[in-house]
Amino acid sequence: MKLKFCVGFVLLTLLVITKTNGQQYPVFSQYYFNELVINPAFAGNHVQLSMNATYRNQWVNFPGAPQTVSFTAHSSMFHGKVGVGLLINNDRIGSYDNQNIYGYYSYKIKLARGVFSMGLQAGLNLLQADYSKLDLVDPTDPSFAPLNNFKPNFGAGLLYNEKNWFVGFSVPFILNNGLARNVEAAVDGIKEARYYFLRGGAIFPINGQETVKFNPSILLRSQEGQPVSMDLNGAFIFYDAMSVGLSWRSGDALITFVDFKLSEKIHFSYSYDWTSSGLNNFSNGSHEFVLNYRAKVSKSHRGIPCPTYYHYGTLEKTNIKKSKRYNTKRRS
Repeated sequence: MKLKFCVGFVLLTLLVITKTNGQQYPVFSQYYFNELVINPAFAGNHVQLSMNATYRNQWVNFPGAPQTVSFTAHSSMFHGKVGVGLLINNDRIGSYDNQNIYGYYSYKIKLARGVFSMGLQAGLNLLQADYSKLDLVDPTDPSFAPLNNFKPNFGAGLLYNEKNWFVGFSVPFILNNGLARNVEAAVDGIKEARYYFLRGGAIFPINGQETVKFNPSILLRSQEGQPVSMDLNGAFIFYDAMSVGLSWRSGDALITFVDFKLSEKIHFSYSYDWTSSGLNNFSNGSHEFVLNYRAKVSKSHRGIPCPTYYHYGTLEKTNIKKSKRYNTKRRS
C-alpha cells in the first residue's frame, strides 16, 4: 500500500507540474529555425518544400524526463498564395506517451513591402500511459489500467514578414479538452492547456559586405492562469553559411546553439540547454538536434523567389522584376 501511495503521489505530482508549466506538448529550443511548431501561419513561408527532423533529449539523466522525436514539412502552393504543412510528434515522459499529428493551412496576402499570412492548424492528440513499467504492489488495480486518451484540437495564427524582420501571434491549441481519468481524476480540472505566443525577430547587417549579420528575436508565451514567460534570442550569422547564438528562457535555462550549412539544401543545428531552475541539481541539461532539408518542386515553385535560410522573406521589387523576366523567358 505504501508503494502504491508513493507511485500515485509521483504520478499526480507529475500531472500537476504538467498543468502548471504547460508541458503537455513538446517544448523546443530551436523553434528559432522551425517557426512552424509555434505558428501555423508560417506554413509555406519558405516557399520551397522545407522538412525538419528533430530529436530532443530534455533534462539528461533525470529519470522519466521528456524525450521528443518530431517531423515537420511545409510548402507553398498556387504561386505562393497558399501554404500547407504537416507536423508529427512523439513525446515520451515517464510512463506517458503523447503523440500529435496536425495539418496546417495558411493564406498569404502580398502587400507593398511584405506578406501578411493567416494560418490554421487542426489535428489529434493521443495520450497513452503504460503503468506496467512501474513496480506496482497490485498490477491488477483498476486505478492503473492502461490509458488511451484521444482528443482533437485546433489552433490559429497571424504573421507579417518582410525580408529582414517578422512579427507573429498564435494560439496553437484552442480547445481545453479534459484529461481526467483513473489516477488523473484525483486532481480536479486537469485539462489541455491553452497558451498564446507573441513572436518577433529581425536581421541587421553588421558590415558593408553583409557577410556578418546580427539576428535578435523574442518570444513571449502566456498560459491561462500562469505568469508570462519570455525567451530572448540573439545570433550572429557568418557568410550565410553558419549561425551561432545564445538564448535566455526566463526561470528555466540558458541555451547555446549553432547551425551549419552542409549544402544548398541541407542545414544541421544543435542546441544545449543549461538548466537554471532547481532541476539543475538532478540533470545535465537538454540536447536538441535538427536536420533541415529544402528543395524546389519544379511545377509548384517555378519562377517564385525563395528566401534564403537566414532570411524571413524575399518580397522586394528587384526580386519581383527578376521573377517576371524569368517567367517571360520561359513562355517565349
